[in-house]
Amino acid sequence: MKKIAILGAGFVGRSWSILFARAGHPVSLFDTVADTADGALAIIDGSLNSLHSQGLVDDPAAVRGRITIAGSLADAVDGAVHVQECVNEKLEVKQAAFRDIDAAAGPDAAIASSSSTMPASAYTEDLPGRHRCLLAHPLNPPHLVPLVELCPAPWTDAGVVDRTRDLMASIGQVPITMTKEVPGFIVNRLQVALLNEAFALLEDDCISAEDLDKAITDGLGLRWSVVGPFETIDLNATGGLAHYVDIFADEYHDMIKDRGAPRRWSETIVDRANAAMRARWPLSGIQDRQAARDRKLTRLAALRSDTPKA
Repeated sequence: MKKIAILGAGFVGRSWSILFARAGHPVSLFDTVADTADGALAIIDGSLNSLHSQGLVDDPAAVRGRITIAGSLADAVDGAVHVQECVNEKLEVKQAAFRDIDAAAGPDAAIASSSSTMPASAYTEDLPGRHRCLLAHPLNPPHLVPLVELCPAPWTDAGVVDRTRDLMASIGQVPITMTKEVPGFIVNRLQVALLNEAFALLEDDCISAEDLDKAITDGLGLRWSVVGPFETIDLNATGGLAHYVDIFADEYHDMIKDRGAPRRWSETIVDRANAAMRARWPLSGIQDRQAARDRKLTRLAALRSDTPKA
């Protein structure tokens, strides 16, 4: 298996390391902050043990043995066929990271960003190797949520996109490929549309924040974890998607028009939603809740791995 380099040993970088190493790739993990790099392996061990408990990793020690901490960026990218950038979400940091990677990595290595907000064109335009740079945005945590959004810059070579898509699929991820850059990419744009309506429903005193969350976790989210929104409506009418639209399009259009222009999330409504969260959970417990979420996602991933796709 071919070498993978990960730049950034934080939450996302550690998760990518697990994914690639679990698939058999040797992984070289590098972080400019020594403490972050030094502590990464212990956290990875904990994640691997959790995956092993659900049958998602056969041999944690073997996976862990494929992950090494590099002493320098040059050592990390030496011989790597793919470099996954996972540095801070600041433009100047991304620009510096891609400049350094492009200068150090071999000419055939693809360079992908994990950015959740910035397209590849924002930090690769002036690079000599800009043709091999693209976005490969995972959902957190990547080793439990398989979707990866691939988005080329206008100058990204199509072969690099294809090769990255194949690589992601080979490690068990589910890549989706954007045909052009758009702010927020795909998942964040879908999420913000739902959040916009959620805040509006709360502001209009239609429902509590707690019950609104249940509408997703025990309703739409449960169904969407099996079939997407287009397939949902295709299955909800005897004549398929076109029949569904014929029945409901006018009513849905009225709902959209009823909202008018998007509302800015006011300080008042954000405070109200935040107060609802803090009434249920103290802020000090976020890390414990993240761990509980990941345990649930691990069990869900195990269930999905045992369920053949239709």
